[in-house]
Amino acid sequence: MKTAVYPGSFDPITLGHLNIIKRAAVCFDKLIVCVMANSEKENRGLFTPDERVELIHKVVDQLPNVEVDRSSGLLAEYAREKHACVVIKGLRAVSDYEKEVQMALINRKLNPRLDTMFLPSSAKYTYLSSSVVKELAWYGADLSDFLPREILGDMEEKMKSRRNT
Repeated sequence: MKTAVYPGSFDPITLGHLNIIKRAAVCFDKLIVCVMANSEKENRGLFTPDERVELIHKVVDQLPNVEVDRSSGLLAEYAREKHACVVIKGLRAVSDYEKEVQMALINRKLNPRLDTMFLPSSAKYTYLSSSVVKELAWYGADLSDFLPREILGDMEEKMKSRRNT
């Protein structure tokens, strides 16, 4: 069984993430979407890691070979534990590529059986990031072109609670 891991912070999951998930899911027997701790972003998260897992479940539960998990450790070790042979990384721009190649080489050094598969974003999502979505949400923009419909209400509620504090 070929298993792949699609790691990310997913704060929140966007239509761009979902596009990568659907495309990767047809390539593997099992795809694990894993909410990873990111030391650079962790203290600035909008949703908690558990909330992110819940949101992802709402979006991918109809995809039979997609699982959702979370990890606070190293990706290479997580992949080894899950018997995953591939890490999936979505690329929006050349700037993503440079950073992701470096991470792929590090992961391969830590886990020699782990490859990385780069999937370029679909053209309509190249500008999209969770950071952009959060900024738009703060100002009350319509997010229906950016987020899966299953979580639009969750985002609205989260932003209401943030504005009221």
